Amino acid sequence: MQPQNIAELILNGFKKHYKLFQQITAQAPLAFANRDWAKMHDISRLRITYYDDRVNETTQQLQQHAKQLDESLWLQTKQTYQLFLTFHPQAELAETFYNSVFCRLFHRRYFNNDFIFVKATLADAPALPVEAEYRSYFPVVDGLKPTIRKIINQFDFKANFVNLERDIRLLVKAFYKQAPDTHHRAWQMRFDILQTPFYRNKAAYIVGRVVSQSGVQPFIIAVLHHQDEGLYLDALLTNSSQMRVIFGFARAYFMVETHAPSALVRFLNQLMPNKTLAELYNAIGFHKQGKTEFYREFLTHLQRSTDDFVIAPGTPGMVMMVFTLPSFDYVFKIIKDKFGESKPFGRDTVLKRYQLVKSHDRVGRMADTIEYSNVVFPLARFNATLLEQLKATIGSSMIIEGDLLIIKHMYIERRMTPLNLYLESANSEDAAIAITEYGQALKEMIAVNIFPGDMLLKNFGVSKHKRIIFYDYDEVQYLTDMNFRALPKAKSYDDYLTNEQSYSVAPQDVFPEQLCTFVMPNPRYKEIFTQAHPELLDVIFWQQAQQNVRKGIVSHIYPYPAAQRFIHQW
Repeated sequence: MQPQNIAELILNGFKKHYKLFQQITAQAPLAFANRDWAKMHDISRLRITYYDDRVNETTQQLQQHAKQLDESLWLQTKQTYQLFLTFHPQAELAETFYNSVFCRLFHRRYFNNDFIFVKATLADAPALPVEAEYRSYFPVVDGLKPTIRKIINQFDFKANFVNLERDIRLLVKAFYKQAPDTHHRAWQMRFDILQTPFYRNKAAYIVGRVVSQSGVQPFIIAVLHHQDEGLYLDALLTNSSQMRVIFGFARAYFMVETHAPSALVRFLNQLMPNKTLAELYNAIGFHKQGKTEFYREFLTHLQRSTDDFVIAPGTPGMVMMVFTLPSFDYVFKIIKDKFGESKPFGRDTVLKRYQLVKSHDRVGRMADTIEYSNVVFPLARFNATLLEQLKATIGSSMIIEGDLLIIKHMYIERRMTPLNLYLESANSEDAAIAITEYGQALKEMIAVNIFPGDMLLKNFGVSKHKRIIFYDYDEVQYLTDMNFRALPKAKSYDDYLTNEQSYSVAPQDVFPEQLCTFVMPNPRYKEIFTQAHPELLDVIFWQQAQQNVRKGIVSHIYPYPAAQRFIHQW
């Protein structure tokens, strides 16, 4: 095959992927309108596997022509492919697709910028205008409230609002309260609104900004269903911290239609400048592009830093070896060669459980993971002690070639302070908040059919926003697969005097009454937890949660404070 033929074949594979990806994303609005929450979950889950399916399909078509790498041929192929992307609206995604295909075909020694797009070649090209993704509205023409009504109605949610006029009044009132800098007359402002809503779980979100002489005020409007009655505006968010939580790394990916992802991401980045490109691409469902952007950020950071890798803070796990770079806000997790005796499963089980979380609703309580193969690190950044630890625990997953350390397979997660370490230095007020948040995190995971398994505090982290987030998935299972039991009552006085277990326990058995015994030996923490979440110690609560899941009852976990919901003002 000629370079142009190969380039066209790979680009056609990408076009097919993007078309199918957008087609399934386009099903979200109708599922939302019909309150088909199971369909919403299926759409979200299916989108995660679409990419690899298309890469595999394209790779198979090329394999008969690319059994060995012809360097001259592939150098020309990349150059030709790059020309095809000069004015392509999804150029950055097409680059990543090319990388995926090439890396499936050839050895890692060719994974450099000569053969793949390690660097974004179009970084210096004219950027797609962000105006391609939003529409502007001018209150000077129609007035403030009519303009807001026009914005809401433009989205065609395919369902009627219960009382839109009431909601608009509450929205304007909330704007005046939350964003005093927007107190301008109609002729002194403009609204820039992204053209399509962001769908996730049981909600739709309108994202935009107010532009005035005072500057730019980002905002998000949440739209929900009111049972059988119709839609309503539920909340306005203008606080940048709350907006970042909604787009956070512990939530399921949004479903949003876009023709120019780079323009959409740049608009979002203007609203949330502390978010990286990788985080924003992940948030809108392009997690493979998120991987690409993250790796570029990592390579840049390595060049600009000098510190060494170290073992990540926290209690060492029995399944994962975890190290970090102190100056970089992430941890690197590798499955150990041998597990502790209390872990009666193998590597394949761990892989499946991490994938389960990846494709599930993470409900703001489970950290997203970035999965990589054949990751190259500079060997000089690992001291002798750490290298010995790595060889002893993950020897089969690492290779040393010259001045490089190569990890065959790993997960990368946002680094957080382990909850047990956080509590060691927290004051009494912060500790109480953290323990209460820990219980709330359990409830929210349970509500979406997730049983975390190992609920020890060391497996939960404290984020920058002081949210408690679970990050250790080797024992994760579906809630409905577990058998929740009450502790058997003592049959005689002698039973009270013995510490020996006098009842049988099957692998899936769980005794909620023992939660505090194993998780919170600290009496003060136990008291706080018991007062805040007594139901978590009651087997009936867990059994009822199972029944709710089996009945198809889908809980909505609000990603913003309850006090900001308009429903409190009806």
